[in-house]
Amino acid sequence: MSIDSIIQEAVARAVASLYGIEADAASIVPQATRKEFEGNLTIVVFPWVKAARKAPEAVGKEIGDWLTANEPAVKGYNVVKGFLNIVIEPTYFTAMLRHMAADSDFGFRKAGADSPLAMVEYSSPNTNKPLHLGHMRNNLLGYSLSRILSACGNRVVKTNIVNDRGIHICKSMLAWQKW
Repeated sequence: MSIDSIIQEAVARAVASLYGIEADAASIVPQATRKEFEGNLTIVVFPWVKAARKAPEAVGKEIGDWLTANEPAVKGYNVVKGFLNIVIEPTYFTAMLRHMAADSDFGFRKAGADSPLAMVEYSSPNTNKPLHLGHMRNNLLGYSLSRILSACGNRVVKTNIVNDRGIHICKSMLAWQKW
């Protein structure tokens, strides 16, 4: 579960507990905290000010106190006007990194029979001129693109036209045969 969804659900529970408002967790949108303020995520508390009948700073403080007491992922908070800046517990991030490291296929989707088919054509050096660094760059780009597509769950077919001479050579050979 992402930290955004954890905070969304925790704030929805806090608002329900403190003010009796059933807030939809999807309507609570955590944003990255501005650099000049302490915190990782920011929640706008203005939607609950009217129901709480309190100043935005007081609402932010009450929700922040509830979160630090009831949500283990929250270390602390600060309130700037109507904005609740939440500090995430560092152990949450280390736990997430350990979870990612434990799963060797983390971030990869397995390709199935119904997955989209993608073909990546690698470049082939032109045999009529010397090899250079651009050929290696094109091969690495083709290989990297095929790996990215397969990590996204596509069935990937890699191909390389061996001894590809380029369109200008083919046109000149065709012209020689015709005339």
